[in-house]
Amino acid sequence: MSTKDLVPSPVGPVDVEQAEAALVERYPRLVRIAYLVLPPSLGRNRRVLTAHALVQRSLPRRRVPGPGPAVPEPRLAEDAVDPGYAYVRGEVLRQALIAGLPLRRLALPRRAQLPPLLPHVWGLRLFPRVGGADELALDQRLSRLSGPGRAAYVLRGLERQGDAEVLRVLAAAGVADPPSALAEADALDGPEGESEGDPAGSLTPEAGHSGPDAPHPPAGSGERPAGGYAPGARTGDGDGDARTARVGEQPGPHSAGGSGSRPGRDGGHGRNGSNGGNEESARGGGSGRNGGSVRAPFDPGGRRSGVALLESDEFDPCALQARPTDLLRRRQHARASFVALAALLVCGALLGLPGDGWGRNGAAAPSYARNPAAEAALDPAALKRVGPAVWPGSTRRDFSVWPARGGLVGDAALLRRALAVWARPGASVRSSATPGTPVGPPMGPPQLLFAGVVDGARVVLLHDGLRVVRYAEPVGGAAGAALDFARTDGADAVGSAALVLSRAAGNVRYLTAPWVKETAVRDLLAPAGEPRPLPRDASGVTEPMTGPALARSCTRWNTLQVQDGSGRRLLTDLDELAPARLLWGPPADAPADATSPEARAAWARTACQLTAVRAHGVRSVNAWRFARQPLPEGAGSGTWLCTRAETWRGTGSRVLAQFLVPSPTVPAALAARSEGSPACGVRDPRVLAGVLWQAPGGGWYVLAAGSPDFAALEVSGGVKGRSDGPVLAVRAAAGARADLDGTLRDGTQVGALR
Repeated sequence: MSTKDLVPSPVGPVDVEQAEAALVERYPRLVRIAYLVLPPSLGRNRRVLTAHALVQRSLPRRRVPGPGPAVPEPRLAEDAVDPGYAYVRGEVLRQALIAGLPLRRLALPRRAQLPPLLPHVWGLRLFPRVGGADELALDQRLSRLSGPGRAAYVLRGLERQGDAEVLRVLAAAGVADPPSALAEADALDGPEGESEGDPAGSLTPEAGHSGPDAPHPPAGSGERPAGGYAPGARTGDGDGDARTARVGEQPGPHSAGGSGSRPGRDGGHGRNGSNGGNEESARGGGSGRNGGSVRAPFDPGGRRSGVALLESDEFDPCALQARPTDLLRRRQHARASFVALAALLVCGALLGLPGDGWGRNGAAAPSYARNPAAEAALDPAALKRVGPAVWPGSTRRDFSVWPARGGLVGDAALLRRALAVWARPGASVRSSATPGTPVGPPMGPPQLLFAGVVDGARVVLLHDGLRVVRYAEPVGGAAGAALDFARTDGADAVGSAALVLSRAAGNVRYLTAPWVKETAVRDLLAPAGEPRPLPRDASGVTEPMTGPALARSCTRWNTLQVQDGSGRRLLTDLDELAPARLLWGPPADAPADATSPEARAAWARTACQLTAVRAHGVRSVNAWRFARQPLPEGAGSGTWLCTRAETWRGTGSRVLAQFLVPSPTVPAALAARSEGSPACGVRDPRVLAGVLWQAPGGGWYVLAAGSPDFAALEVSGGVKGRSDGPVLAVRAAAGARADLDGTLRDGTQVGALR
């Protein structure tokens, strides 16, 4: 028979209240059906809980249309089933069949295939009451069937349905091949199926109820004949006696037993006081276990069929026994869960709760020490804030009298993050520090210099007397935070005139001191040009200007020109927080700011050499002319310059000796360089350097010059020559190499700068 030839049962639409009433009334029957259809491989405890879960979530959401047409056709004898019960039973079968499907690696699991969330039992294992050998043999036989086969067996044995109705219900539940499932159910009770399930060829009769002396049910008691079927119950076209025993039959004039009763099954008041409604109530009217329930009838010949055993307590997931789980393992799991929960709470307390895209301490690493002084240094309320009226009356002019400025000086959360990241920068923080600058946390509450939004970032500048610290975080929180350190101890009024606030897209912004009156931009490579005014806002933040720190070519070198009460200063960005001061003059004569025409002309030819001292912690750079030399072949006069970069830390200074040809447009040639040498400075103003130079006529010469303290110069090696005085010119071949030495006026021998 093909399922296409089956006519669906015209039960009509089912409302959720109608389905709920059927589910509550027939709950034990529905759970038993789900338990029998579920695969035994799940285990008895999980089968019990899953069966209850499947039944409890089988209600329609709102209104489920019935499988029949809008106008119901006349009902057949097979359709005498409550529509609500039929719908819920179909949903239970469908979910139970899905639960028996194997999980696939690449497919998402269905809800019925997962362990149920509710109902859930902690600390106990639940399973039905243990039956006899007959029940065990039947359970083993059912385990060999497929899910649709078990469903067909249950529908025909427990629900008393004929073949046509079984096929129809299976098709509605989503079974692909209902006839094959029905064939499996047929084979289970056949001779082959019995011999497979019971080596003796029959199910073992229950102890105490088998044999010739076994009691027979009395006439009129309502119990069904041995074997579980009335004659013709499995034929699908059979007599009405078998059909009237089907579960869910509607009461009517043809129903024996009156209103609400089912002939052959219910004979009195059921368990829990229901009148013939509960499936588990009063089977046959006897006084059995739990209020009148009796076991299935027995075969006088000593043999019970499998369908009769479906009514036994072995397959009743509502009458349960409880046993504890593995107590030792449960204790171990409880301890492990407690430790994991404690660790989670500790980690959550350390990391802080998220808010506005940042935790309490932002990008700071977890705290590892508790110290009152350290905690005070991280408290934004303890930050030192200088008022704007302090610096005019102070005898000091440095960072200690800078007022707190910016639009976010009152943002406690931002300041807390800045202090926390300073003390404990996390792995995601981009940190930098000039050489010789300690990067540890502050020793006490630092001073707040600035807090505000600059170029799309929240920027905080802090000062602790030794260092200036810049903290920056993006406004949107998409990228990581940045932390920069610069040493600024011993800063005077000029050294604290400005700080780099932001670098973005090749531009730089400065925060100027409150005593700075004017700011301008001057290009060192254009000495004759006039400075361009650089506006500032009320907080002292300048407009962006093109900076030389990150420039790849030396086509211009913009410097910041500031004017205070004592004069003009030139400051240049060397990729540090504190710009370097540019000076001009011999070190013994107190060099002045490089603002004079002579100084600008010299710096115009040497500014590109400042890349050699970039990001080195430079405080000031001084250049001065230490010698003039007539050039051979009447080529004019050459100029020798010495450039010394002093650092904030006092050590690691860099010295450059440069040679300038007469042409004012030709950049200086680097003759020698040294790091850590006292030459060209206050302690040792002497310097000696040489260079291989080609005259306009094509000849090559070794040129050398020293400071005025030198009485004689001498070259040796590839080129030999000597001169009296601080300059020397000796003819040489192209590519020649020579050693240079000088003699001071007191007779001391001094080597060339290297």
